[in-house]
Amino acid sequence: MNLNKVKMPNMPGGGAASALIKLGVVAGLGIYGVANSLYNVEGGHRAIVFNRIGGIKDEVYPEGTHFILPWFERPVIYDVRARPHLVESTSGSRDLQMVKIGLRVLTRPVADELPTVYRTLGQNYNERVLPSIIHETLKAVVAQFNASQLLTQRENVSREIRKILTERAASFNIALDDVSITSLTFGREFTAAIEAKQVAAQEAERAKFVVEKAEQDKQSAIIRAQGEAKSAQLIGEAIANNPAFITLRKIEASKDIAHILAASTNKVYLKSDELLLNLHDLTSLAGQK
Repeated sequence: MNLNKVKMPNMPGGGAASALIKLGVVAGLGIYGVANSLYNVEGGHRAIVFNRIGGIKDEVYPEGTHFILPWFERPVIYDVRARPHLVESTSGSRDLQMVKIGLRVLTRPVADELPTVYRTLGQNYNERVLPSIIHETLKAVVAQFNASQLLTQRENVSREIRKILTERAASFNIALDDVSITSLTFGREFTAAIEAKQVAAQEAERAKFVVEKAEQDKQSAIIRAQGEAKSAQLIGEAIANNPAFITLRKIEASKDIAHILAASTNKVYLKSDELLLNLHDLTSLAGQK
Protein backbone atom coordinates (compact mmCIF):
# COMPACT_ATOMS: atom_id res chain seq x y z
CA MET A 1 0.00 0.00 0.00
CA ASN A 2 1.44 3.37 -1.03
CA LEU A 3 0.93 5.85 1.83
CA ASN A 4 2.04 8.75 -0.27
CA LYS A 5 -1.13 8.54 -2.30
CA VAL A 6 -3.38 8.63 0.77
CA LYS A 7 -5.14 12.00 1.11
CA MET A 8 -5.79 13.41 4.59
CA PRO A 9 -9.20 14.96 5.08
CA ASN A 10 -9.29 18.70 5.91
CA MET A 11 -10.14 19.43 9.55
CA PRO A 12 -12.95 21.88 9.96
CA GLY A 13 -11.87 25.11 11.77
CA GLY A 14 -8.11 24.42 11.48
CA GLY A 15 -7.34 27.92 10.28
CA ALA A 16 -9.15 29.55 13.21
CA ALA A 17 -7.25 27.45 15.77
CA SER A 18 -3.91 28.41 14.22
CA ALA A 19 -4.87 32.06 14.32
CA LEU A 20 -5.81 31.79 18.01
CA ILE A 21 -2.48 30.17 18.81
CA LYS A 22 -0.59 32.92 17.02
CA LEU A 23 -2.67 35.53 18.79
CA GLY A 24 -1.97 33.92 22.15
CA VAL A 25 1.77 33.83 21.49
CA VAL A 26 1.79 37.46 20.44
CA ALA A 27 -0.29 38.47 23.46
CA GLY A 28 2.03 36.51 25.79
CA LEU A 29 5.09 38.16 24.32
CA GLY A 30 3.41 41.55 24.63
CA ILE A 31 2.53 40.99 28.28
CA TYR A 32 6.08 39.77 29.02
CA GLY A 33 7.52 42.78 27.23
CA VAL A 34 5.36 45.28 29.09
CA ALA A 35 5.95 43.61 32.46
CA ASN A 36 9.73 43.55 32.02
CA SER A 37 10.25 46.84 30.24
CA LEU A 38 9.44 49.05 33.22
CA TYR A 39 11.20 49.30 36.58
CA ASN A 40 10.94 51.64 39.58
CA VAL A 41 13.70 53.44 41.47
CA GLU A 42 12.64 54.07 45.07
CA GLY A 43 13.48 57.14 47.12
CA GLY A 44 17.09 57.32 48.25
CA HIS A 45 18.22 55.01 45.43
CA ARG A 46 19.85 55.36 42.01
CA ALA A 47 19.95 52.92 39.08
CA ILE A 48 22.34 52.01 36.31
CA VAL A 49 21.53 49.73 33.36
CA PHE A 50 23.49 46.71 32.13
CA ASN A 51 23.10 45.96 28.41
CA ARG A 52 23.93 42.48 27.14
CA ILE A 53 25.53 43.98 24.06
CA GLY A 54 27.16 47.20 25.19
CA GLY A 55 27.73 46.49 28.90
CA ILE A 56 27.15 49.06 31.67
CA LYS A 57 25.74 52.35 30.45
CA ASP A 58 27.27 55.58 31.78
CA GLU A 59 23.92 57.16 32.60
CA VAL A 60 22.65 57.18 36.20
CA TYR A 61 18.88 57.04 36.56
CA PRO A 62 17.18 58.99 39.37
CA GLU A 63 14.08 58.09 41.38
CA GLY A 64 10.94 57.18 39.44
CA THR A 65 9.79 54.74 36.71
CA HIS A 66 12.06 54.02 33.74
CA PHE A 67 11.99 51.96 30.52
CA ILE A 68 14.42 49.19 29.47
CA LEU A 69 14.55 46.62 26.67
CA PRO A 70 13.36 43.28 28.04
CA TRP A 71 16.02 40.55 28.23
CA PHE A 72 18.62 42.78 26.57
CA GLU A 73 18.85 45.10 29.57
CA ARG A 74 18.53 44.80 33.35
CA PRO A 75 18.68 47.51 36.04
CA VAL A 76 21.20 47.57 38.89
CA ILE A 77 19.87 49.59 41.82
CA TYR A 78 22.08 51.19 44.49
CA ASP A 79 21.09 52.59 47.88
CA VAL A 80 22.78 56.01 48.00
CA ARG A 81 21.69 56.86 51.55
CA ALA A 82 24.33 57.05 54.29
CA ARG A 83 24.72 53.80 56.19
CA PRO A 84 26.62 53.24 59.46
CA HIS A 85 29.51 50.82 59.76
CA LEU A 86 31.12 49.85 63.07
CA VAL A 87 34.73 48.71 62.94
CA GLU A 88 37.09 47.78 65.80
CA SER A 89 40.85 47.60 65.44
CA THR A 90 43.72 46.85 67.81
CA SER A 91 46.72 49.09 67.24
CA GLY A 92 49.92 50.11 68.99
CA SER A 93 50.45 53.66 70.22
CA ARG A 94 53.71 55.61 69.97
CA ASP A 95 54.72 54.51 73.49
CA LEU A 96 54.03 50.85 72.55
CA GLN A 97 50.72 50.54 74.40
CA MET A 98 48.11 48.30 72.78
CA VAL A 99 44.86 50.18 72.15
CA LYS A 100 41.56 48.73 70.97
CA ILE A 101 39.70 51.52 69.18
CA GLY A 102 36.12 51.42 67.89
CA LEU A 103 35.10 53.58 64.93
CA ARG A 104 31.66 54.44 63.54
CA VAL A 105 31.62 55.53 59.90
CA LEU A 106 28.71 56.83 57.79
CA THR A 107 29.33 56.01 54.13
CA ARG A 108 27.50 56.23 50.82
CA PRO A 109 28.52 55.80 47.19
CA VAL A 110 29.01 58.85 45.00
CA ALA A 111 25.86 58.79 42.89
CA ASP A 112 27.42 60.20 39.70
CA GLU A 113 30.16 57.53 39.78
CA LEU A 114 27.94 54.45 40.19
CA PRO A 115 28.91 52.96 36.78
CA THR A 116 32.57 53.08 37.82
CA VAL A 117 31.76 51.66 41.24
CA TYR A 118 29.92 48.74 39.65
CA ARG A 119 32.72 48.04 37.18
CA THR A 120 35.49 48.10 39.78
CA LEU A 121 33.86 47.00 43.05
CA GLY A 122 30.41 45.61 42.33
CA GLN A 123 27.40 46.06 44.59
CA ASN A 124 29.10 44.97 47.83
CA TYR A 125 31.64 47.78 47.65
CA ASN A 126 31.55 48.40 51.41
CA GLU A 127 32.72 44.90 52.30
CA ARG A 128 35.46 45.06 49.68
CA VAL A 129 36.94 48.44 50.62
CA LEU A 130 36.00 49.75 54.07
CA PRO A 131 37.53 47.10 56.39
CA SER A 132 40.97 47.34 54.81
CA ILE A 133 41.25 51.13 54.58
CA ILE A 134 39.77 51.67 58.07
CA HIS A 135 42.19 49.25 59.74
CA GLU A 136 45.14 50.73 57.89
CA THR A 137 44.11 54.30 58.76
CA LEU A 138 43.56 53.53 62.43
CA LYS A 139 46.95 51.87 62.78
CA ALA A 140 48.68 54.78 61.04
CA VAL A 141 47.00 57.48 63.15
CA VAL A 142 47.18 55.73 66.54
CA ALA A 143 50.92 55.20 66.06
CA GLN A 144 51.39 59.00 66.01
CA PHE A 145 50.07 59.53 69.57
CA ASN A 146 50.96 58.34 73.05
CA ALA A 147 48.35 56.40 75.00
CA SER A 148 47.68 59.39 77.26
CA GLN A 149 47.33 61.70 74.25
CA LEU A 150 44.64 59.43 72.81
CA LEU A 151 42.57 60.33 75.87
CA THR A 152 43.40 64.01 76.24
CA GLN A 153 43.49 64.81 72.49
CA ARG A 154 40.60 62.65 71.36
CA GLU A 155 39.14 65.36 69.12
CA ASN A 156 42.44 65.79 67.27
CA VAL A 157 42.75 62.03 66.83
CA SER A 158 39.23 61.82 65.41
CA ARG A 159 39.90 64.75 63.05
CA GLU A 160 43.10 63.14 61.73
CA ILE A 161 41.37 59.79 61.20
CA ARG A 162 38.55 61.47 59.30
CA LYS A 163 40.95 63.43 57.10
CA ILE A 164 42.97 60.40 56.02
CA LEU A 165 39.97 58.09 55.71
CA THR A 166 38.04 60.58 53.58
CA GLU A 167 40.96 60.86 51.14
CA ARG A 168 41.35 57.09 50.92
CA ALA A 169 37.62 56.46 50.41
CA ALA A 170 37.35 59.18 47.74
CA SER A 171 39.73 57.21 45.52
CA PHE A 172 37.13 54.42 45.50
CA ASN A 173 34.23 56.86 44.82
CA ILE A 174 32.88 56.44 48.36
CA ALA A 175 31.79 59.49 50.36
CA LEU A 176 32.14 59.70 54.17
CA ASP A 177 29.53 61.82 55.96
CA ASP A 178 30.75 61.24 59.52
CA VAL A 179 33.59 59.56 61.38
CA SER A 180 33.51 59.23 65.18
CA ILE A 181 35.42 57.27 67.81
CA THR A 182 32.99 55.15 69.84
CA SER A 183 35.37 53.39 72.25
CA LEU A 184 38.96 53.35 73.48
CA THR A 185 40.18 50.34 75.44
CA PHE A 186 43.73 50.00 76.73
CA GLY A 187 45.73 47.03 77.98
CA ARG A 188 45.39 45.72 81.51
CA GLU A 189 48.76 47.07 82.65
CA PHE A 190 48.11 50.56 81.33
CA THR A 191 44.62 50.62 82.85
CA ALA A 192 46.05 49.59 86.24
CA ALA A 193 48.70 52.33 85.95
CA ILE A 194 46.02 54.94 85.21
CA GLU A 195 43.97 53.81 88.22
CA ALA A 196 47.05 53.94 90.47
CA LYS A 197 47.83 57.43 89.20
CA GLN A 198 44.30 58.57 89.92
CA VAL A 199 44.45 57.11 93.44
CA ALA A 200 47.79 58.84 94.06
CA ALA A 201 46.38 62.14 92.81
CA GLN A 202 43.37 61.80 95.11
CA GLU A 203 45.61 60.99 98.08
CA ALA A 204 47.74 64.04 97.30
CA GLU A 205 44.66 66.25 97.16
CA ARG A 206 43.45 64.78 100.46
CA ALA A 207 46.82 65.43 102.12
CA LYS A 208 46.81 68.98 100.77
CA PHE A 209 43.35 69.49 102.23
CA VAL A 210 44.48 68.16 105.63
CA VAL A 211 47.45 70.55 105.66
CA GLU A 212 45.27 73.50 104.70
CA LYS A 213 42.73 72.55 107.35
CA ALA A 214 45.44 72.33 110.01
CA GLU A 215 46.73 75.73 108.97
CA GLN A 216 43.24 77.19 109.20
CA ASP A 217 42.74 75.62 112.64
CA LYS A 218 46.04 77.10 113.75
CA GLN A 219 45.05 80.57 112.57
CA SER A 220 41.65 80.15 114.20
CA ALA A 221 43.23 79.18 117.53
CA ILE A 222 45.60 82.15 117.37
CA ILE A 223 42.78 84.55 116.61
CA ARG A 224 40.66 82.99 119.40
CA ALA A 225 43.52 83.30 121.93
CA GLN A 226 44.16 86.90 120.91
CA GLY A 227 40.46 87.64 121.34
CA GLU A 228 40.36 86.03 124.79
CA ALA A 229 43.49 87.88 125.86
CA LYS A 230 42.05 91.14 124.68
CA SER A 231 38.78 90.33 126.46
CA ALA A 232 40.64 89.54 129.71
CA GLN A 233 42.59 92.79 129.40
CA LEU A 234 39.43 94.81 128.94
CA ILE A 235 37.74 93.06 131.87
CA GLY A 236 40.77 93.71 134.07
CA GLU A 237 40.80 97.38 133.14
CA ALA A 238 37.03 97.62 133.81
CA ILE A 239 37.45 96.06 137.26
CA ALA A 240 40.35 98.32 138.09
CA ASN A 241 38.49 101.42 137.00
CA ASN A 242 35.08 100.47 138.48
CA PRO A 243 34.70 97.74 141.17
CA ALA A 244 30.93 97.71 140.58
CA PHE A 245 31.61 95.82 137.35
CA ILE A 246 31.98 92.58 139.35
CA THR A 247 28.74 93.30 141.15
CA LEU A 248 26.95 93.71 137.81
CA ARG A 249 28.34 90.39 136.61
CA LYS A 250 27.17 88.68 139.80
CA ILE A 251 23.64 90.03 139.30
CA GLU A 252 23.59 88.79 135.72
CA ALA A 253 24.82 85.35 136.82
CA SER A 254 22.18 85.25 139.54
CA LYS A 255 19.44 85.99 137.03
CA ASP A 256 20.65 83.14 134.82
CA ILE A 257 20.74 80.70 137.72
CA ALA A 258 17.26 81.75 138.84
CA HIS A 259 15.90 81.22 135.35
CA ILE A 260 17.42 77.72 135.11
CA LEU A 261 16.05 76.71 138.51
CA ALA A 262 12.58 78.02 137.68
CA ALA A 263 12.45 76.00 134.46
CA SER A 264 13.65 72.78 136.12
CA THR A 265 11.15 70.01 136.95
CA ASN A 266 13.10 68.99 140.04
CA LYS A 267 12.30 70.39 143.47
CA VAL A 268 15.02 72.63 144.86
CA TYR A 269 15.07 73.95 148.43
CA LEU A 270 16.98 77.18 149.03
CA LYS A 271 17.68 79.30 152.08
CA SER A 272 15.19 82.10 152.27
CA ASP A 273 17.73 84.71 153.22
CA GLU A 274 20.02 84.41 150.17
CA LEU A 275 18.57 81.73 147.84
CA LEU A 276 22.18 80.58 147.17
CA LEU A 277 22.70 83.69 145.09
CA ASN A 278 25.01 85.48 147.53
CA LEU A 279 22.77 88.48 147.43
CA HIS A 280 23.76 89.38 151.01
CA ASP A 281 27.18 90.35 149.67
CA LEU A 282 25.51 92.75 147.34
CA THR A 283 23.41 94.12 150.25
CA SER A 284 26.47 94.59 152.45
CA LEU A 285 28.30 96.22 149.61
CA ALA A 286 25.45 98.63 149.06
CA GLY A 287 25.39 99.42 152.81
CA GLN A 288 29.09 100.21 152.75
CA LYS A 289 28.49 102.64 149.96
